Amino acid sequence: MTMKIGIVGYGNLGRGVECAIRQNSDTELYGVFTRRDPATLKTLTGASVYSMDDILNHKGKVDVLIICGGSATDLPVQTPALAKHFNVIDSFDTHAKIPEHFANVDAAAKEAGKIAMISVGWDPGMFSLNRLYAQSVLPDGKDYTFWGKGVSQGHSDAIRRIEGVVDARQYTIPVDEALTAVRSGANPDLTTRQKHTRECFVVAAEGADKAKIENEIKTMPNYFADYDTTVHFISKEELDRDHAGIPHGGFVIRCGKTGLNGENTHIIEYSLKLDSNPEFTSSVLVAYARAAVRMNSEGMSGCKTVFDVAPAYLSPKSAEELRKNLL
Repeated sequence: MTMKIGIVGYGNLGRGVECAIRQNSDTELYGVFTRRDPATLKTLTGASVYSMDDILNHKGKVDVLIICGGSATDLPVQTPALAKHFNVIDSFDTHAKIPEHFANVDAAAKEAGKIAMISVGWDPGMFSLNRLYAQSVLPDGKDYTFWGKGVSQGHSDAIRRIEGVVDARQYTIPVDEALTAVRSGANPDLTTRQKHTRECFVVAAEGADKAKIENEIKTMPNYFADYDTTVHFISKEELDRDHAGIPHGGFVIRCGKTGLNGENTHIIEYSLKLDSNPEFTSSVLVAYARAAVRMNSEGMSGCKTVFDVAPAYLSPKSAEELRKNLL
């Protein structure tokens, strides 16, 4: 069966989903739904573009919607609203607000008899699964999550909002000494500052007070104040030439003990090195969209996370193929 997927929103993530669909032979792009004038939006593959205002006219024609909006303001509204009519999937990544988002989406999806998958990506998502697997296998232990080296889109945006800043990129970088200590099995207690540093590349407006900009960055609460932060001022040409991509990645590591007296040490490590954060996230979304459609076809409904999805639902291969080739 070929799944018809609709994309809601067409930024970096939406374009990534469009590309990922082309790599999965059992998926087909139904179209893109946008808040912009559809006539002004040109897609990478020439896909049909529809107005968000008309989305309910497409009920019954789309197997699943992948919602590609932002976690701050889009997804808390769009996901529960659309779950009343469609199977949906999102990449909501505001960790502290996931329980609230889950409750809102769950009520809407259950009422409609639909599946709504939330917080799908690599963190939350693939990293979450690996934390769960590692903790379950090694209950006597400690886990660590490191992000980077990669571009933090939210932190880059925070810098761009400072007066006198034309453009900026911010990289989150794991501290090598912390990684080495964790991988050694020492189970260190690490502060926020000890685990990551932040490196900023900033284009300042002509005549702007660079010292003031640097101070505002380094003292910004919730973003930079708790980290050792380095600020580089560069030209727009250098930024466009050297920092145009959106790479990211990271590590989930758990060190645990087994044996009668905990005499044996085990390290579990899962790592990602991504050329394109949004394109990888999009690929995860498409795999979980397959799972959402399958689960709904079996009569399941309500809000789900990666914890609720059996691995076999993610693969286009049959159960027989999986047992023969992967088990």
